[in-house]
Amino acid sequence: MFGGLTLILAVALLAWWRQPLADWLWPGTRAQQLLVDAARALDEGRLSRADGSGARELYEAAQALDPDRLEAREGLQRVGLAALTRAEAEIAAGRLPEAHAALRLARELQVPRDAASAVERRLRAHEAASVDIETWLVAAGSALRAGDLVGHSGAALPMYRQVLQYEPANQAALEGREDALTAVIQQAWRDMAAGELARAGRRLAEARRFDPGHVDLPGAMAEWSRQREAAHARAGEALSRGRRTDARALWHELLRVDARDPEAREGLVRLAREWKTEAERAAADFRFEQAEAALDEARVTAALVPDARLDLDASARRIEAARDSQRRADGGGAGLTAEQREEAITRLLAQAAGAQGRGDVLSPPGESAYDRLAAARALAPDDPRVQAASARLAPASAACFEDALRANRLARAGHCLQAMAALGHREDEVVASRRRLAARWIAVGDERLGAGELERARTALEAATALDAHVEGLDAFAERVRAADITP
Repeated sequence: MFGGLTLILAVALLAWWRQPLADWLWPGTRAQQLLVDAARALDEGRLSRADGSGARELYEAAQALDPDRLEAREGLQRVGLAALTRAEAEIAAGRLPEAHAALRLARELQVPRDAASAVERRLRAHEAASVDIETWLVAAGSALRAGDLVGHSGAALPMYRQVLQYEPANQAALEGREDALTAVIQQAWRDMAAGELARAGRRLAEARRFDPGHVDLPGAMAEWSRQREAAHARAGEALSRGRRTDARALWHELLRVDARDPEAREGLVRLAREWKTEAERAAADFRFEQAEAALDEARVTAALVPDARLDLDASARRIEAARDSQRRADGGGAGLTAEQREEAITRLLAQAAGAQGRGDVLSPPGESAYDRLAAARALAPDDPRVQAASARLAPASAACFEDALRANRLARAGHCLQAMAALGHREDEVVASRRRLAARWIAVGDERLGAGELERARTALEAATALDAHVEGLDAFAERVRAADITP
């Protein structure tokens, strides 16, 4: 019984596999059948079908199985000629969308170009007869005189293009399009003169869309590119001269031109970090009005590059923590009488001296000599005793910086540097120390990058940028970090 069942299954499997096996062993047989099916589809008028049952698809399948068979190539030629004949019939019947589809199929199958062009001219002529070309020309001319050139279907350039789709040689449309394009390019020149690079770029892009070969485009595009480069240079110069809001405006305009402009994005991120650092430094010195102003500028700048990692909320928390520290230090100095203020200053100076004597120059927070003295300075910045205490503490802050730098404790070195600036060190000394610390951050960042620690390398880059945006090696290091960031 089992032997009979096995035999039945074998026969069934053989019947099921017979045709695929034959196709595999004798592909010519399958190709011949496809040619027969294709000829039948052509006779029935099924020139092309998405499901593969059209004459075109069947001939192409036969050609794929046996590329050397002339019958498949000749069959495709017959399909193309049949499509051309159908296009003429559809034109005669007034079915213009169907005529377009048939003509498109004929062109895809590479019918003689002259024959296809003749059919296309007849198709355009029928289309033109069904529309009011003169009305379109009048509307286009009115839009041109009103300066309504692009931006919607009723503007001059789209209207002229519509006319030319039906009558490519219409002289009035060709001249009107030329006048409209010239006006668009002239507007772009005026935009460039006003510094509106983004608007100028949009206008030039529109002009290219309607006529990429317009004679006035190359000169305008060259000037637009030159002004982009000049804007980048002006932004960098403005930053180097301390005109940060000017630099921000220029980089913002460049981002409006190209939202992916890496130089503009990097410049804005650098500006935001500078303001962020300035806010935190001012807060550490209890200059809260300046801290809040700098943080506001950082937020405005960061909004232009919303995907940048800046964490301004952390800066806001540091400012609030500094406020709490001052309140604890001076016992709520606001509203103190002159006698109470004097007592607070005397107490804070004594606490600062005691902390300095213990070696607590910068820590613990709120109890260090620097924090006690900063609280006294907030109460009476011009008091001779406060200034004298600052002068005594200044060498300790410089020693703190050097010790931290030697030990490669860069975060602590940054705190010491802030103290140096607040305690009256000469500006050139502070600038030089800031540059040294920035260079050390770059060196550490390079090591982390080499070890594959991209996040720590980014942190080092941010620290170096905030300290000195022009330190030697920063741009090259930033490029290496950027390259590592996009490497898959």
